[in-house]
Amino acid sequence: MTESKRSAKSTTRKAAKKGDLGKTFKGFTDEERVAMKERLQEQKAAARRGRRADKADGESAVLAKIAAMPEPDRGLGERLHAIIKASAPALAPRLWYGMSAYAKDGKVVCFFQSAQKFKTRYATLGFMHEANLDEGAMWPTAFALKELTAAEEARIGALVKKAVS
Repeated sequence: MTESKRSAKSTTRKAAKKGDLGKTFKGFTDEERVAMKERLQEQKAAARRGRRADKADGESAVLAKIAAMPEPDRGLGERLHAIIKASAPALAPRLWYGMSAYAKDGKVVCFFQSAQKFKTRYATLGFMHEANLDEGAMWPTAFALKELTAAEEARIGALVKKAVS
């Protein structure tokens, strides 16, 4: 590499470091900060409960969180909770970043993110890497939800069963 190319490259890097990023990067959104604070509170509560924590504690927290959601997210959350419990009773409900989540052996397998959480136009049912949904080299890990028909409910039930298999 010639000296002039090397100099131009380092000048570009320096300019990017000095202030270009600061002008465009504004940090976390208010919603992201709230989610992080909720996660910290969840971890503190879990540490206080220690081994006394049981499935019932997590379920009551999840149901309270769902009850506090505005419609239509509340209806979706209630229905998803019922589907997940029926499809995979081994999953333990718990809060995760302020969202209802379902864990196996302490690790989140799937979660419900309300549309209101990050002010999006649809709610999301997401699956973590612990979910056994691998299909070839590419597969979906999250699904947008606007409503639940019998067909979607059946598909979700099958996905959850497969995720914990």
